Amino acid sequence: MSRKNGIRKLKNLARLFLMPALMLLAAYILLVGAGNVSDRQQAENLKQMQDTISRAVLNCYAIEGSYPASIDYVERHYGLQIDHDRYDVFYEIFAQNLMPEITVVEKQDLDLEQE
Repeated sequence: MSRKNGIRKLKNLARLFLMPALMLLAAYILLVGAGNVSDRQQAENLKQMQDTISRAVLNCYAIEGSYPASIDYVERHYGLQIDHDRYDVFYEIFAQNLMPEITVVEKQDLDLEQE
């Protein structure tokens, strides 16, 4: 009888600790998965902003015959909208007939940088 009681106690202890451990593991997996989705969405948004700016610059070139001197020009004359609170745009032009180098970088949250 004592052996059966010992086995029952072990099974009860296993159930007591196993269920919360499994629940914590499931919660962790969900949180990691949500973080990955968020990271992919940020990368997609950044690529979309880069593509939008490039198309607007190419549109300006097609209409005027030269690339714009600054990204501000494209914003003023071609309706390009950039969320400057969220993105930094670096625009380097080499010549009026060569495609400028356009780099879009997402700004980091100031609260995260201070930690």
